[in-house]
Amino acid sequence: MSYLTESLKIEILMMIGYGDRARTQCEVVRLFRETHPDLPPLNQGTISKIEAQYREMGHVRKVPGKRQAVVDDDTKLNLLLALEENPITPARQLARDSMEEHILLQKVD
Repeated sequence: MSYLTESLKIEILMMIGYGDRARTQCEVVRLFRETHPDLPPLNQGTISKIEAQYREMGHVRKVPGKRQAVVDDDTKLNLLLALEENPITPARQLARDSMEEHILLQKVD
């Protein structure tokens, strides 16, 4: 589905139609194959996901996923030192404490 541009997704939504003139997803798959024989064929699941995204969000733009937090070397070192000093403390608690300190330092700067 990564090859589908925003304009192709909009075209798929137009192929689906609305109201009395709505097509089934199987009909849309067939129509898309006829219209774009040069592209890889779609399946019904792809059509379903595009339609669900439009109904839920009101658009078909690519939604960025969650990005993982970037931890600098100083923070990693502080976490390891804190873990060495207090090995019983859960690593998640140490990470939370470290992030709170990091946020406080950012606010002070």
